[in-house]
Amino acid sequence: MKTNNSTLLILTILILAISSGALGIAAKDNVGRPNVILIMTDDQGYGDLACHGNPIIKTPNLDKLHSQSVRFTDFHVNSFCAPTRAALMTGRMSDRTGVRTTIYSRNHLNRNETTMAEFFKASGYRTGLFGKWHLGHNYPYRPIDRGFDEWVGHGDGGTGTASDYWGNDKMNDSYMRNGKWEKFKGFCTDIYFDETMKFIKKSKGKPFFAYLATNVPHRPWNVVDQWRKQYQGIDALDYKTVDFFATITRFDKNLGRLRKFLADNKLDENTIIVFLTDNGTSGGYTIYNAGMRRIKGSIYEGGHRVPCFIHWPGGGIDKPVDVHRLTNQIDLLPTFIEMCSLGTPSRGHQKFDGQSLLPLIENPKADFNPPTIFMHSQNVREVPVKGMNALVMTEKWRLINGKELYDIKADPGQIQDVAGKYPKVVDNLSRQYDRYWAEVDMASMPFARPIIGTKHQAEAALVPDAWVIDRHQNHKRHTWNQPQVLEAVKNNGFWPVEFSKDGTYHFEVRRWPKEVDVPITASIPPAERSDISLWLEPVKHGKGKAIEVESVELVVGDKKLKKKLNSGDKSVSFDLKMPAGENNVRAWFYDKKGNKRGAYYVYVSAIDN
Repeated sequence: MKTNNSTLLILTILILAISSGALGIAAKDNVGRPNVILIMTDDQGYGDLACHGNPIIKTPNLDKLHSQSVRFTDFHVNSFCAPTRAALMTGRMSDRTGVRTTIYSRNHLNRNETTMAEFFKASGYRTGLFGKWHLGHNYPYRPIDRGFDEWVGHGDGGTGTASDYWGNDKMNDSYMRNGKWEKFKGFCTDIYFDETMKFIKKSKGKPFFAYLATNVPHRPWNVVDQWRKQYQGIDALDYKTVDFFATITRFDKNLGRLRKFLADNKLDENTIIVFLTDNGTSGGYTIYNAGMRRIKGSIYEGGHRVPCFIHWPGGGIDKPVDVHRLTNQIDLLPTFIEMCSLGTPSRGHQKFDGQSLLPLIENPKADFNPPTIFMHSQNVREVPVKGMNALVMTEKWRLINGKELYDIKADPGQIQDVAGKYPKVVDNLSRQYDRYWAEVDMASMPFARPIIGTKHQAEAALVPDAWVIDRHQNHKRHTWNQPQVLEAVKNNGFWPVEFSKDGTYHFEVRRWPKEVDVPITASIPPAERSDISLWLEPVKHGKGKAIEVESVELVVGDKKLKKKLNSGDKSVSFDLKMPAGENNVRAWFYDKKGNKRGAYYVYVSAIDN
């Protein structure tokens, strides 16, 4: 067939239009497939941005992104870190995923869940996570087991948790790189942005998905004086809020640096940037909370309504547009699937609760039927309680604990409880909640169990923030962070595990983690802080308490082994034959009077047979 110049011109225009998104936002094939950078900060609330009305904080780069994005003004997440991350990664409400608390093994994403990274990887993307994961640090719960090609950051929790490298304070810390500790120089946020840009450079033309999840402005704060200066001397700010705002502004500076990098490398047009936060504010509410009630951890609006911006010049998403419909973090994975034409991983996926936001991105007034959202905030509770700290959320209504009802459109500050005025609404939402509770059956959900003895991980680290606390015990004190280990808080639980094969396993029981190379009974001096203003309050990261230990006991299922402690022992080791399958591990320290306390760290590996 012959073609003339006019025909060639029309074909050229069509090709350019498709690649630029002018004929529709969704990518049609691998050619010109958009890159994606998903950015999430930790504990930054809706009101902790200047563009949202905060009168003091300085966020010029977030403000610029806001002015060039589709902004979802009624966007919600969970009110705590790990549940939000589980829902974000799966497109499913967090209660379904096995993640309902931030510690004690209930923050590990069920193995049968398919993650956002797996969708991208199955579609030819390079995938990387830089920052906070909080969904498991042992195989098969680590990022590199869940679809990420590269991982630099935290596995469980964040800075100063028991699973973190000892003494990390956000400055000159050690982070996991693909499952192995590595020392880095500099501030945590700077490092995560640096590693993201290195990852992008290594992609070399291949589409990439980068999940950049900073661990700021979550405390502890480690802020150099230069970063504080613009906030010091303001009467309304105490030292905590100064540092909280300063870490956000440091993040903001890095956001500007990332966007310049994208522009310099001609990647800005075809890169989707999504910004959101993981829960309500934990530090800025005394200054400005956008008129919302309560903060992080609450099921009132201030605990879970957060910013969400989507920016993609190549898809025509670079102008300020507000979308006022009820949306949620569970909607982002279906949105990416449609925008980027992602294929389904070979193992499939569980049914999504969320839906694509693409219709609203293309037309904020499009037909859109948001689902009823169910949420619980029962952090550190082993046995979930029906109706406790429970939220049922629709576009118009917020039902709190099955009793309080708020018309969020008429009363965004949730001041007037109208449950008595609308009993039929309460009854309808309560019946929906009853069906959801029965369907999810959280109380019967199995434990997350690290698999020990595989080629994927030579040694599993069992740490106290992964303890399952016995249901019959009333623990008023927890042992999930390093200051509590320093204080030698008396507590214990068991570690659910799975042995991959029949064989002999090596157990190394310690009071201190391996990187703290001192005897079990020894105290340790206060850590040298890099430039820190405060640590996890109210306990300072100071001197470690010495404890009396005469013997050490290891309990695995119905097997018990006990050894006397020798003077100067840094650990006590046991070799034990175990059958393949599920089991529970405990370890105890006994003093001369027979009193016992939990041993905080156990390292487990398979001995080759």
